[in-house]
Amino acid sequence: MLVEVKVPVLSESVAEATLLSWHKKAGEYVDRDENLIDIETDKVVLELPAPATGVLARIIKNDGATVVGGEIIATIDTGAATATSTAAATAEPAPAAASAATSAPAMMPAARNLAVQANLGAEEISSIKGSGRDGRITKEDVSEHVKSKPSPTPSTPLPPPPPVTAMPIPAGNRPEQRVPMSRLRVRVAERLVQSQSTAAILTTFNEVNMQAILDLRARYKDKFEKEHGVKLGLMSFFVKAAVAALKKFPIVNASVDGSDIIYHGYFDIGIAVSSPRGLVVPIIRDADSLSQAGIERQIADFGKRAMDGKLTMEELTGGTFSITNGGVFGSMLSTPIINPPQSAILGIHATKDRPVAENGQVVIRPMTYLALSYDHRIIDGREAVLSLVAMKEALEYPMSPLLET
Repeated sequence: MLVEVKVPVLSESVAEATLLSWHKKAGEYVDRDENLIDIETDKVVLELPAPATGVLARIIKNDGATVVGGEIIATIDTGAATATSTAAATAEPAPAAASAATSAPAMMPAARNLAVQANLGAEEISSIKGSGRDGRITKEDVSEHVKSKPSPTPSTPLPPPPPVTAMPIPAGNRPEQRVPMSRLRVRVAERLVQSQSTAAILTTFNEVNMQAILDLRARYKDKFEKEHGVKLGLMSFFVKAAVAALKKFPIVNASVDGSDIIYHGYFDIGIAVSSPRGLVVPIIRDADSLSQAGIERQIADFGKRAMDGKLTMEELTGGTFSITNGGVFGSMLSTPIINPPQSAILGIHATKDRPVAENGQVVIRPMTYLALSYDHRIIDGREAVLSLVAMKEALEYPMSPLLET
């Protein structure tokens, strides 16, 4: 019996997807729920499990093909499963054949890329114990394995560098390489151009004295982690400050729909996160109802799953306001671009010791620049400036993170 392998139903906002790489070849045996292929949308990378046990009879769509939801991309012959298993049980494979038949453990795409960068061989990869779903090897598993390897001694030659993909080199010493954009990068580019061409974007700036937050964090971080099981970072303070300002100035939490303004009675905050595929913005739903511990848990979870490519489409859809932190990369000042259909975004920058005036004296304080980009079509300068001032005040006079449940 032939079973069709179909592209899963995509969300309404996703029209097409790209087949990244088949993990099985035509004629190979597959188990039910074994990952057959990775499928990239403009939001996430999906794993497509085998719908049945059998032999992969035919691959209809090859790597790199563009597909839509419900499209048939392969077939599995379930009738060949019994014959294959019987033959395997009765035949006595030669040592070399048995070795070749041993399949490598399933790996997440980010883990596979890291393994290539670390020059790990198939035998070494097979020794890594996967902590992901169904025993899949995650990027963290590979990273921990690499860290646990002993450093080479002077007498031990260093391993050769990973192989470099060949590329055409023109005459002379000015090489070029043409690489197609990933579907995510194409979508990001489209949305950024859309944002700048459809919104009247303006940016206002302010600075924040981070001393109070840094003192609070230093005082409570150990107790916070012990009590809540998560580290106390800085992003939860910024999320709390943003929500406080959005409550005072609802227009900054609104969006434009044609000639209408939609005021959102909820606070879904997007947090820009870097991933191997590029920048993604998962959403903290109802951030106003979460404690700092709850916010920190979600941010930590988003960061980990973004690296593993495990964020879902639902987690990357929606949002009423976004926060991006260029400071983690050393940025001192920038003008962030609004994530449509939102109307504002907060940019955070690096905290640096700078001389400031306090009570007529010059003192050194840890200062951070904030940038609020907003859609001037519906947000006037007054509301934009005052909402950023409200965020500044909430950050300079923070509440103890242990007072919340």
